[in-house]
Amino acid sequence: MMIHPVQRVMAWTLLWTGLVVLQFVLSAAADVEEVHHSSVLHRNKREWKFNIYLASEEYPPPQKIAQLINTKAKEKPYTEFQISGEGANGLFIVNDDGEIFVTAVLDREKKSSYKLNAQIRDSRTKVRLEPDAEFHIKVTDINDNKPIFSDIPIGSVYERAAKGTEVMTVTATDADDPTTANGNIVYTLMNGTNYFRISNQTGRITVEDSQLDRETQSQYKLVVQASDMFGKPGGFTTTTIVTVNINDINDNVPAFTGGTFRFTVKEDVKTPFEIGKLTVKDQDEKQNKNPKFTIQGNNDLFFVNRDDDGDGALMINKGLDYETNPSYSFMVTVSEADVVQPPDSQGSVVTSARVYVSVLDVNEPPVFTQTEYNFQVHEGQNKNKIVGSVSASDPDKPGYKISYAIRSLKCPLEINQQTGQLTVKEELDRESEESHICEVTAQEEPPSGLISYAMVKLKVLDINDNDPVLVNGSNVYICEKDKKGEIIGTIGAFDKDINTGIFRFTLATKTSNFSLHDNLNNTASIILNHGGFKTDHSAETTLDIDISDSGSPPRKSRNTLHIRVCTCWENRREEYCRSYAQTGVSVSALIAILLCIATILVIVILFVLRKRYQKETLVALGKSAGEIHEQLVTYDEEGGGEMDTNGYDVSILSSACHSGTLRAAPGPAIYAVAKKPPACKGDMAMMIEVKKDEADHDRDGIPYDTLHIYGYEGTESLAGSLSSLDSSSVGSAENYDFLSDWGPRFRTLAQLYGMDGSDSDSSY
Repeated sequence: MMIHPVQRVMAWTLLWTGLVVLQFVLSAAADVEEVHHSSVLHRNKREWKFNIYLASEEYPPPQKIAQLINTKAKEKPYTEFQISGEGANGLFIVNDDGEIFVTAVLDREKKSSYKLNAQIRDSRTKVRLEPDAEFHIKVTDINDNKPIFSDIPIGSVYERAAKGTEVMTVTATDADDPTTANGNIVYTLMNGTNYFRISNQTGRITVEDSQLDRETQSQYKLVVQASDMFGKPGGFTTTTIVTVNINDINDNVPAFTGGTFRFTVKEDVKTPFEIGKLTVKDQDEKQNKNPKFTIQGNNDLFFVNRDDDGDGALMINKGLDYETNPSYSFMVTVSEADVVQPPDSQGSVVTSARVYVSVLDVNEPPVFTQTEYNFQVHEGQNKNKIVGSVSASDPDKPGYKISYAIRSLKCPLEINQQTGQLTVKEELDRESEESHICEVTAQEEPPSGLISYAMVKLKVLDINDNDPVLVNGSNVYICEKDKKGEIIGTIGAFDKDINTGIFRFTLATKTSNFSLHDNLNNTASIILNHGGFKTDHSAETTLDIDISDSGSPPRKSRNTLHIRVCTCWENRREEYCRSYAQTGVSVSALIAILLCIATILVIVILFVLRKRYQKETLVALGKSAGEIHEQLVTYDEEGGGEMDTNGYDVSILSSACHSGTLRAAPGPAIYAVAKKPPACKGDMAMMIEVKKDEADHDRDGIPYDTLHIYGYEGTESLAGSLSSLDSSSVGSAENYDFLSDWGPRFRTLAQLYGMDGSDSDSSY
C-alpha cells in the first residue's frame, strides 16, 4: 500500500542514518578489539562478523542494506563474496567487497524476512576460503496500511438495560507489524456517547445510560473509528457504522382507545358469536401485549376474549331475545399483571369503558318446549291410541298460528296438525322393533312459513304375546347301553318376550318309555324309563312336551321332541345315530327343486329347436337325413393307408336310378346277372334286399371277409382308391356310362366298366 511521499522520505532518511551510525559503531569496535589483541600478539580467529541485516520496505532500489565482513578478506587481497538462498542473485545481490544491495521494492506484508548463506572465495581460483555462514535480512515495517473492520453484526440490547451491559464488540485489523505502533489499533465512538461507550483497546460497546426507551427511540446508528499509531497524529484511521436495536419489554400498561363502545347484534345469532372489538392501545410490541378484560355484570351472557392483536373480542355466551331484553349496558376494565414497574404509560390512560349492546328483532321460527320428547306405549295397542303430544310457540309478537307434521316416513305415529297430539297409526310389535325415532316439525302459517324441528323417541313396551319354544332338543338321544333312570338329555326354552319368569315343563301325554323332571331353572331333564333301545328300531321316537311361561297372562305351547337312538362310546359319546324321519320340505329345498326342473325344461326345449333347425337345413339342401348318413365312409388312419369299410353309398346309386342313367347295356356281360325289377322308385329296403340276393347267388364273387387283391395304380392318383367301391359292385352287365359324369376321380372306374375308346379319349 502506497503512503504519502513526504512521510516516505522522512522515514527513509531516519532509517538510513540509523543504519550508517550502527555500522560505524560496529566497525570502530572491531578495530579497537583488533588493536587490543595485537598488543598481546594473539592469533585472530577467522570468522564472519554479521547476524541480522535490516532492509526497509517500500524503499526505491537500488538500496544498500548490508556489508559482509570476514577476517579472511583482510588477510588475502584476492577475495570475493557470494550469496545463496531466498532472493539471492535476483532480489539481493552482492559485490566483491561484500556490499549487499536490494534490486526491487520490498513489501513486509508479503514477506517479512529472508534467509541467505554467505560465501567467501579466492577470486582467482574460486576456492572457498571459509565455510558458508547463514544470515537473515529482516524487512522493517513502515505504516503503509489502514485498519480494516471485519463484518459488523447488528447489535441489540433490551430497553432499561443497566449501565455497563454489553451490546456488542467491533473488531478491526491492520496488516502492519502489530509489535510496532504501525499495527496497534485504538477504537473511538464518534457519536451516541450519552447512551453508549466503547473500549478503545477491545472495541467492546456497552450501555452508558440505563434509561433506554424503545418507545422513544428503537434504533441507534453509532459511528466507530479505528486508528493505528495508538491514535496519534500521522497515523491512518477508518470508520464504520454500527446498528444497535433496542428490544422491547413489557413496560407500558394497556388502555382502551375510547371510553364507550356501541354494538348491535341480531337476536337469532348462533352462540358463541363475536359482537365486536374492544380496541386497546399498548405501546409495547405484540409479543408483550397481554391484557386481561373483566366484565362488571352480565358475566353469564357476555365474555371477552383476547385476540392475536391484543384487542378484546366481545362474545355472546347465550342466546339473545329481543322480546325479553332489547338492549344491554355494562362496564369492561382492562389490566395487565406482568408490566415492569414503574410503567412508562401512566396518568391519563383509559382502563375502563362502557359497552352498549342493542338487540335487533328478527322473525324467529317456532320454539318447541323440548328439543327431544320421550314416550312409551305397550305393543299390540289398537290404532289411534294416544301416546302423548308436542307443543311449540312463536316467540315473535304478534305470533303466527302453528301447524304440526311428522317428517319421518317410517314413523308408526300420527300427529294432529292443530294440537300436536300423537297417536298410534299401526299395531306395534316390540319383537320386530323395540324403539322408534320420529322427527316432528312445527311451522308458522304464511307469510313467514318458518319451521323448526324436534325429536320424538317412542319406546315400545313388552306384553306376553309370544309362546315359549323348545331349545336344545338335538342334545337329547338314547344310547343302546342306556338303562332305566338314565338322563338322556336336558332341554330348555326360549321366549321372544322379556320378563317371562321361570318356564314350566310337563309331558303332554303320558308315555311308558320316558319321564320328565322340571329342574325349576328354565331347564328340564328327560329320563329313560327302561333300556333296550336299538339303532335298527324302525319306529320314530318322539315326545310331546308342554312349556308354559310365567307372564301375565301365562302362555303355553306344545312342542315335539324327536329322540334319536345311537351307538355310543364311553361317557355317552355318540358314534352312530339313526336319524328320525322328517316330514315336509323346507323352502330352500323347494326352490332348489324348482330351479332344477326349470333348467331341465330349458335344455329339452333347446335340444328340440336344434333338431328342427338341422332338419330344415337338410330339406333346404334337397336331401333326406338318410341320404346324408349313407354318404359317410369311415377309414382307419392308424395303418399306412385307407381301409375299406362295410358302408357304401346307396344314395348315389339311388340317385342314378332316378336320373335314368342306370340302364342295361347291349353285349355280353362280364359277370352273372340276376334278373331284378327296377328299383328306381321302389322302397330302399327292397333295393337293399335285391342287392343282398345278388351277392348270395353270385358264384364268381368272393366273400367280403377274404383277401382282396387290387392292381397297383401308382402314387398320387387323381382317381383315388377303388377299395371302398368293391362292396357295392354287383358284377352285372348294366350300362355304367353315368360314371363319366362323376368327374375325373371316377374316370378309371368308368374305363373298367366297359366304356368305349372314343368316350375314353374324349374324356381326356
